[in-house]
Amino acid sequence: MSNILHSQDRADVLAHVSGNLRRLRLASGLSQTALADASGISRRMIAAVESGDANISLSSLDKLATAMGVDFVELVRDPSRETRAEINEVTWRGSQPASAAMLLCSAPASRETQMWLWTLGPGDSYVAEPDPEGWHEMLFVVEGALRLIQSGEAQDYATGEFVTYSTAQHYSYCNVGKKTVRFIRNVVS
Repeated sequence: MSNILHSQDRADVLAHVSGNLRRLRLASGLSQTALADASGISRRMIAAVESGDANISLSSLDKLATAMGVDFVELVRDPSRETRAEINEVTWRGSQPASAAMLLCSAPASRETQMWLWTLGPGDSYVAEPDPEGWHEMLFVVEGALRLIQSGEAQDYATGEFVTYSTAQHYSYCNVGKKTVRFIRNVVS
């Protein structure tokens, strides 16, 4: 559930990821094996992503970016865009057609700030892996009702409600309703 687009949807962000990963890895002076050792992501997965033949989780992309000393946004953005701040790319699709996450933009923080537009179709969910200490998210529900589960505890947020929390824990977003949920997600690291 935490995978970005499948290879058949390559017109989107995955096409950028494969080229960006190879370019940034070479610029870092790392072989695929060295990057695998530094990131904890297998060399086989790195090779498959670089060739555009693999799905990879958002958290795994973040591990690769960290190992190369670059921001997550550098891996997913369209390199032909003039500004680094505007991303506007779908980076995740769920099992329901209405479910998607679009990384809208990024701004500097102590490390980075990202703004996302998420939608979850009825019955869909996204399960996240914990981030490093010091990372936080701010969610604002635009439409529908979002269930946020943090370390096994569920809390529902209705349209117009918001929450801020540390992502250095297991968490997930769920739509247990019958209508699509839309929410803004800001990631601060």
